[in-house]
Amino acid sequence: METHYNRIGGDAAIRKLVDRFYDLMDEDPDYYGIRKLHPQDLTESRNKLYWFLSGWTGGPPLYTDRFGHPFLRRRHMPFSIGESERDQWMGCMKRAMHEVGLEEKLKAELDAAFFKTADFMRNKEG
Repeated sequence: METHYNRIGGDAAIRKLVDRFYDLMDEDPDYYGIRKLHPQDLTESRNKLYWFLSGWTGGPPLYTDRFGHPFLRRRHMPFSIGESERDQWMGCMKRAMHEVGLEEKLKAELDAAFFKTADFMRNKEG
């Protein structure tokens, strides 16, 4: 079975998706709620998501090679994440996937997987 990593287009395509995601987060006021949870300089955030998505989609385990197990929920606990933040993150990622031109079936599969993960990050009501 072909991995999501390969279906997305590999390393360069993962980087393009992550860069578009963070560009949108930085530019669009609709995503201000999640933008304010990030540092002013998004370089490290971009790298960490790129490294994580590489392995999460079935490619090289760049994140775990650097940091070990991601323990996503634990790493996100210092940030107040509710339905609004989840929905902003999802909206930003959906838009990024659309704008980088992922095919519809792949977008739907990733959307379901991203939602499951994003929903698990919630640590507050609302």
